[in-house]
Amino acid sequence: MTTNISSPAFLDSSRPDTPDLVVPQGVVPFYLDQRPVRGRLVRPGVLTDTLLTRHDNPDVVLRLAGEALALVAALASSLKFQGSFSLQAKGDGPVSLLLADCTDSGALRFHARSDDAQVAELLATCPNPTAGQLLGKGYLAFSVDQGPDTDIHQGIVEITGESLSDMAAHYFATSEQHACWVRLFCEKTEQGWRAGALVMEKIASDGGIGPDISTEEGDDAWETATTLATTLTAHEILDDSLSSATLLHRLFHAEGLMMGQPRALAFGCRCSRARLSGILETFSLDDLDHMAQEGTITMNCSFCNHSFHFQRDEIGGRTA
Repeated sequence: MTTNISSPAFLDSSRPDTPDLVVPQGVVPFYLDQRPVRGRLVRPGVLTDTLLTRHDNPDVVLRLAGEALALVAALASSLKFQGSFSLQAKGDGPVSLLLADCTDSGALRFHARSDDAQVAELLATCPNPTAGQLLGKGYLAFSVDQGPDTDIHQGIVEITGESLSDMAAHYFATSEQHACWVRLFCEKTEQGWRAGALVMEKIASDGGIGPDISTEEGDDAWETATTLATTLTAHEILDDSLSSATLLHRLFHAEGLMMGQPRALAFGCRCSRARLSGILETFSLDDLDHMAQEGTITMNCSFCNHSFHFQRDEIGGRTA
């Protein structure tokens, strides 16, 4: 990356040389006509590999992160907001922190903090650990952040379940109090990492939102939709040669399938020299002196794994 050294760090909005990658049909919304079912099919494709391979976490941790990215893409695309939608899981397991977020424009990023020694110890006894084993006991939070002038809307639940799909479904059952069906996928294929998600919600039919049908008819339609959804395989959703339209037609063609306008997903780290310079300015002068190595302070973005270098005399810091 070429840095404009004539600009002060706090004015330097230059970004790291990260991929300018957009997947035009990363999210396909759909609903089933005259049935209380709407959903999202998420397939980030090659974007998954680009996001995950910038990090040096163990593969089992990257697999979990890929599922989290697919999940936030699905949920963010179902909301009307301007800002970012994030998932944060904190636990006492080998993965102490998992953070993934998606902006209203579909920009994705993630960070996972894992103890490689603990992960290796777990793998020695369990070659394919679950999300529950990786995260341990803790909490799962979903947040909508629309900027400094608005309050952050957040829902928090205890981590419950073995898979991230189970944890998300538990959140919706306890916090949102409506039926939600979630299946997440992520694997390292011959083409690289691929992830996907199929998320469906049951719409209330008695509040003018869903179709005008009886409760019994709505329950039957929901059960049919979820039964059909369980037939979707990892091989299908992670196969780049199959379109999302093809997959949804296979699943729901007999159930009044209606597809909406696809939404794009993109590589979405939002770091910059100016942003990180602002963070450094909050440290004391003594702290900054200790950070400097041969007159240079190095900060690493945990989302895109890019290192930023600042000359010590660029950064002011606190005097008291």
